[in-house]
Amino acid sequence: MTESANDVTVLLDEMRQGREDALPKLLPLVYNELRRLAGRYMRDERPNHTLQPTALVHEAFLRLAGQDHGQWRNRAQFMGVAGQMMRRILVDYARRRRGKRNACPITLTDSIAAPGIQNPEEILAVHLTLQRLERIDPEQGKLVELRYFAGLSAEETAEAMGLSLRTSERQWTAAKAWLRAQLAEGESA
Repeated sequence: MTESANDVTVLLDEMRQGREDALPKLLPLVYNELRRLAGRYMRDERPNHTLQPTALVHEAFLRLAGQDHGQWRNRAQFMGVAGQMMRRILVDYARRRRGKRNACPITLTDSIAAPGIQNPEEILAVHLTLQRLERIDPEQGKLVELRYFAGLSAEETAEAMGLSLRTSERQWTAAKAWLRAQLAEGESA
C-alpha cells in the first residue's frame, strides 16, 4: 500500500470517528485520481460540453461531504462511493439530455470511462438495466457499478467488495453477459 493510500485510510478512519477536519484533508489526496476518472468520463464529449470534469469532481465531492462516512474503510471503497456519486450525476445529466440527441447503439465496455462511452443514451440505458440487476443480484450490481461507473480495476473492485480476484472477475463476466443480453433486448424492442 502506498503512503498516499495509507494517508487516505487514516483520514477515512478519522472521519468515521467524527473528526470534521479530516474531510478537507482528504480532498488533496484523492483529487487527482478523481479528476482523472472524471476526465476519462468526459474525454470524447464536445469541447463546449456543459458538464466538465472539474465540475463533475466538485459536484461528486460536495455530495460525498454530506454522506455518512461510516462505509469508507479504504481508498478503494472511497473511490467506489465517489464513482457511485459520479454515476448519479451523469445519470441525472443524461435524463435531462434525453430526447435531445438521436439514439445510438449501446456497446457496453468494461467502463463508462472508456473512450466513446459518454453518450447519455448509453449511460441511462446501462443505469436502468443495472437497477434491474441490483434487484436480482445486489452483489453483481455493486460490482458492475464499481467497474463500469467508478472505473475501478478488477483488483480494486475485489478489494472494495472483499472478494477474491477470481470471484470478482467471474462475477464481472457473468454480469456483463447478462447486461449485454438485456441491453440488446431493449434495443430490438
